[in-house]
Amino acid sequence: MREGGSKLRRLGIAAVLLLLAVSSARGQTGTACGAPSALNDGWIIDSSDSAGLDSERLCTIAARLKETQANVHAVVIVRHGRLVFEQYFAGYDEPWGQGGGQHDFDATTRHDMRSVSKSAVSLLIGIAIDRKLIASADEPVVKFFPEYASVKSPGWDQVTLRHLLTMSSGIQWDENRAWNDPKNDEPYLGSEADPFRYVLSKPIAAAPDRVWVYNGGGIDLLGNVIERVSGKTLEAFARETLFGPLGITDWEWMKWRNERIAAAAGLRLRPRDAAKIGQLVLSRGIWAGRQIVSPGWIEQSIRPRFQAIGYFGGLFFYGQQWWMGRSIAQETEVKWIAAMGLGGQRLFIVPDLDLVVMTTSGLYSQGRQGNGALDMLTNFIIPSVRDSKNKEKP
Repeated sequence: MREGGSKLRRLGIAAVLLLLAVSSARGQTGTACGAPSALNDGWIIDSSDSAGLDSERLCTIAARLKETQANVHAVVIVRHGRLVFEQYFAGYDEPWGQGGGQHDFDATTRHDMRSVSKSAVSLLIGIAIDRKLIASADEPVVKFFPEYASVKSPGWDQVTLRHLLTMSSGIQWDENRAWNDPKNDEPYLGSEADPFRYVLSKPIAAAPDRVWVYNGGGIDLLGNVIERVSGKTLEAFARETLFGPLGITDWEWMKWRNERIAAAAGLRLRPRDAAKIGQLVLSRGIWAGRQIVSPGWIEQSIRPRFQAIGYFGGLFFYGQQWWMGRSIAQETEVKWIAAMGLGGQRLFIVPDLDLVVMTTSGLYSQGRQGNGALDMLTNFIIPSVRDSKNKEKP
């Protein structure tokens, strides 16, 4: 009897351990770790295992984030065009127009995209060109702002929309400073009654297409160009041509305190909706069988044009409001395309793996703000891929 009782006790202990292991891989709702919520928002939902990903490896992400104190708020993974994984975490955040504090996040929570907004503006410029509202990206910027002819500095006539898109306009501009530094140009976008005059009156410090300098002022100009050629607000044009076709209905595009829309930084999206933008680029402008942006514009946008140094904690290439980089995972180089925003907002597109990853975070004033996202991508998500990318898509 003692031997039988001991065996039963061992079986009981094993059962408890198994239950704990299963529980640790489940979310608060009792669903499998990372199982996406069914929100009827246009995503086809699948399991990570069915999409060729190692779910056990993905379920260790939460522990890694806790260990590294990355303050990541959301991790969303799309594979083969299907939403296969999402996890959300409470943490410190500084939502646009609010003070900092602790916030809870879930699949229905909008999050600041910050400079991921710039990549959305690039897509909208492409759509405006597709619709022949703009002849081409090589149109001179000043053509769209004739009323500022008297304030433009010498050299502005040679600056094109493409130069603004690639941040190679040569404008004398510096936003790589503390926000309260009077030499930081970015705050003037919100404090000036006429921020477009402010940008267009800046001197040209270098010939266009020679030097890459991060410049949100140029993107606010592009947002206003869209309004001028379409006769609609940027929000209305975005809703009609991009967000509506993507099935994105819960979003905001915030304004500066001067009531001008913050084209370069003000977009707020649910992370799983931001992932739709990544899937759109991965699919060369197609969503749900519909061509939203021309494949030619996508190709132009993700072509490396400049070495981008000094921003977002890495050495990357830059296209037309899209970043390009690489990860070394399991001794293999994997190239990716990204939209990046202050605080750790990262939208990664990995064409060779048919993969999209969206992360949000709240590390706005720290140099390590993007480390958590890159760590997850390189050391957890890419190594979890178990199949080739050529599985039949929906």
